[in-house]
Amino acid sequence: MLIENEFTIPAPVDQVWKYMNDFPRVARCMPGAEIVSATDRQVKGRVKISMGPLKLAFSGVIDILEKNDGSHRVVMKATGSEEKGKGQASATVTSTMQQAGGGTRVMLSQDIQMTGAIAQYGRGMMQDVIGSLMKQFANCAAGDIARPGSAARGGGGAPKAMSGFSLMLISAKAFFKNLFKFGRKK
Repeated sequence: MLIENEFTIPAPVDQVWKYMNDFPRVARCMPGAEIVSATDRQVKGRVKISMGPLKLAFSGVIDILEKNDGSHRVVMKATGSEEKGKGQASATVTSTMQQAGGGTRVMLSQDIQMTGAIAQYGRGMMQDVIGSLMKQFANCAAGDIARPGSAARGGGGAPKAMSGFSLMLISAKAFFKNLFKFGRKK
């Protein structure tokens, strides 16, 4: 399933690019993420996902397949497995950045494949959940970039894994959005 998102961070593109390549700082703004090890070409880590009664923990690897500092473009391949279960997830993520007025527009294209318990959620819900996570990430990253010296101090705390209540609200929103979309097609 292909999911595309974009957001703007109120900082120059070179500053945002440098931030996005500082994996420990980025992980602090990813809900439920934890880095186990990182090099300039690979990140190993864990992510916890909480969807109502469904609580999942994935261990995985992100490989940097392509990185172009001049065009501010990176292509990554992420693969992960449930720590307790049979679920698998993989994604090819392409990220590009460009100057947009006084800020930076970040565009993400995510080709995601999932199996196991998490795959039961439909494309609409996954798109809404990922969109919500991207908004949380963008707000956290913008605040982290704006704080002088946050890299040296370790920045703020990471957002917690998205709660079941938040996901329930997102699910309800997706349900009603789809319901009204189908109602208009008559």
